[in-house]
Amino acid sequence: MNPQHSLPAAYYRGGTSRAIFFDQKDLPRDREQWNAIFLGSIGSPDPYGRQLDGLGGGISSLSKICVVGESTRPDADVDYTFVSIGVKDSAVDYSSNCGNMSSAVGPFAVDSQLFPVSFQNSGIVTVRIHNTNTGKIIKSTFPVVDGEAAASGEFAIDGVAGTAALVQLEFINPAGSRTGKLFPTGKTIDIFDGIEATCVDAANPCTFVRSVDLGVAGDISPDEISAHPNLLQRLDSIRRQAGVRMGLAQSREMVPPSVPKICLVSSPISNTRALQTQAADNPDILVRAVSVGQPHKAVPITAALALASAAKTETSTVASVMNKEQASNAGITLGHASGNLLVDADFGDGDGLLKSATVFRTARRLFEGRVFWKNIET
Repeated sequence: MNPQHSLPAAYYRGGTSRAIFFDQKDLPRDREQWNAIFLGSIGSPDPYGRQLDGLGGGISSLSKICVVGESTRPDADVDYTFVSIGVKDSAVDYSSNCGNMSSAVGPFAVDSQLFPVSFQNSGIVTVRIHNTNTGKIIKSTFPVVDGEAAASGEFAIDGVAGTAALVQLEFINPAGSRTGKLFPTGKTIDIFDGIEATCVDAANPCTFVRSVDLGVAGDISPDEISAHPNLLQRLDSIRRQAGVRMGLAQSREMVPPSVPKICLVSSPISNTRALQTQAADNPDILVRAVSVGQPHKAVPITAALALASAAKTETSTVASVMNKEQASNAGITLGHASGNLLVDADFGDGDGLLKSATVFRTARRLFEGRVFWKNIET
């Protein structure tokens, strides 16, 4: 028998996700050793799909790792690497960022003193985050109280109970996070398996298809997506073809599980159930997302930002179903499986270049201490 291993760590909720946070200085310099630490801490692979022997929650939004350390760029305060962990398999995926967990990076940087704030300091701070997965900068603005990231506040997000302090995330020049182009295929419409799709790379590569083209309601629930006889398989086929066309992999089999993400979009006007349940705050567009092969309970933030970018391109699948009469200058309201989300994309002064994309979230430190994992080498 062998003793367990342990390292300093923290656990944060960011938006509608949770992740284990590591300070990069506490991890081995040899990154080849990281995967075993991350898998053991999260509790993967787990053939039962519950991750009971670790801190994962059995679904993709709860099977995540964030590594934060000193910045390697002069225009950023910290470096941040996101890692998606498989639930039933041993996949360790560094290929994309997570927008929800990005909202917890600034608070972690403050709480861990990677971004020093005086213990007498209370007010608003902005942490410039360099996401190493995409090479992009994210400005995270949030309140601090007595030198710590504030947890209490009046801002609510759908999918999370209660209210908390607002975290504003501004993704700077998000286009081409992996491919170098907002529309990596060179088109706003591609055809995969006879279905029109829009491939966008803003914050993360994403693919958007209309729900009506696949014969399902736009307000379909995550459980209904899972129970559908072939919807997930059809979406994954489209996603893999899009990944190849976008230049993310040379073959369908080599396309990463986390990107491109794929979403169903539809008009809220054509979905009576959505109008009845969200009558007080009708969205501009409905979206149902699939992430790492699972229907998302809400919507990945990076997918929401990509959607907002596509919505402002008239010939895209997203723009074709958006309720343009209702959309306001404040942004675009997305109706997802757990409620609504306000996002916006700024194309600047008419030069056609995406300057930034903004979203508002909340985050909270849940615990900090040491995380333990077994020696999986034996």
